[in-house]
Amino acid sequence: MINAVVLAAGASKRMGKPKPLLRFRDSPSRSASAERGRTFLEQIVAVLRLSDADRITVVLGAEAEAIRKTVDLSGVNIVINKDYQKGQLSSLIAAIETTPPQTQAILVCLADMPFITAEVVNEIIGKFKETDAPIIVPVFDNKRGHPPLFARAVFDELLSAPAEQGARFVLCSNEQRILELQTSERGILIRIDTPDDYRLHFGAEPAL
Repeated sequence: MINAVVLAAGASKRMGKPKPLLRFRDSPSRSASAERGRTFLEQIVAVLRLSDADRITVVLGAEAEAIRKTVDLSGVNIVINKDYQKGQLSSLIAAIETTPPQTQAILVCLADMPFITAEVVNEIIGKFKETDAPIIVPVFDNKRGHPPLFARAVFDELLSAPAEQGARFVLCSNEQRILELQTSERGILIRIDTPDDYRLHFGAEPAL
């Protein structure tokens, strides 16, 4: 079983608005008054539903109730991280601790990276099934991106990683075990973390 985990628990302090609820527009030319489109979280979950992932887990924390009221999460496993203020690693730990024992690997998606596609997700999952690599990271233009895949073999390392470093610590500690998967998907590098990022990629002010 491959469990696709979406980390959507953060307080979105740099954005000033809950990033999972930001509107995903199809093109930068679409105006703010045009059709509102999906939320970031809806977009990511829709992509994962089209992929070969066997299970989808969404970790919520800040604005959990508002997100559940706004986003259709039917059929999705929801985990509430009450310790979300401790950082991203706390959400990843919450997901791992609730993942079924038959889970072979987790695919870690971020709620502020809505440009991932089912194609790149399937490439990563397919490569894992082919190689059984402990860690797979997609790469575009010689730059590593998201979502990375972590096999069960490194779950304990993720659970015990330093909070301030999180999954990066596990990546740095296992450099020789990482399989880099070359992809043509630039979206694996695009993170919408600030209002400037949103304006750059959507040509409008951040909107809920």
